[in-house]
Parts: sequence; structure tokens; C-alpha cells
Amino acid sequence: MRMPYRVVGGTLVAALLAQLAGCGTLFWPERRGQIEGRVDPVIAVLDAIGLLFYIIPGVIAFGVDIATGAIYLPGGTHAQVDPATLRPAVQPDGTVNRARLQAILQQQLGRHLPLDDPRLIEHRGSPEQLAAYGLVPAA
Repeated sequence: MRMPYRVVGGTLVAALLAQLAGCGTLFWPERRGQIEGRVDPVIAVLDAIGLLFYIIPGVIAFGVDIATGAIYLPGGTHAQVDPATLRPAVQPDGTVNRARLQAILQQQLGRHLPLDDPRLIEHRGSPEQLAAYGLVPAA
């Protein structure tokens, strides 16, 4: 009589652990912050497995992966811009003029980057990084 309970319990635990590990945010944290791209089928299938077992964990997994951008495949292209060309976008108080930055990036990279997208994750620089470029940190 205890054997069926152990099998059911073991299957349930395995399903929940597979769902926990099925989140793309846990597998590829470096993908967070992507705004758009092609959907990674592996992550989509792993998130969909959660829908098969329980609706709520599957919906949460899809929501987290889409909100963080971890469900999207990396673009495969990298672009580098010389910091000296970005200097006109930085105002004397250390703030960034987004419109000017977007125009510089579009000119240098040949791509339109949506800097006003609400899903964009912005990282602040340290005072040491600003000092290296001759800028005074704003309080």
C-alpha cells in the first residue's frame, strides 16, 4: 500500500524540480535584459512542461522568462563603440542625454536601439569609471 504513495510522491517531486529548473532565468542568467528576439524553443518547452503538471507554475515560469528576456535567444552579434564617440551624449553633470546617445549609437552601429523601452535594464557606473572618462559624478 505504501508503494503507490511513494511512486506518486516521487513523480510529483520530480515534476516540481523539473519545473523549477525549467526557468530560463536560472539556466541562462546572462540572457536577462534582452528586449526582443527569437524565442528559445528549449526554454519554451521546459516552461510548457510546467503547464502540463500545474497551470500556475507554468504561467509563472513563462511570465518570469518573458519579463526578464531570458526566453529569447542571444542575437549572436556584439557591437562595440569607442567611449570617446559617446562623450557628446554625456552632459557635464554626468547624466546621459538619451536622444543624443540613441542618435550616436544608430550612426555607429547602423541599428535602432529602443532606449526608451520600459523593459530596458540600466546599469549605473561607479565613480571610478566616471573619473576615468573625466566626468564628475552627480549626487
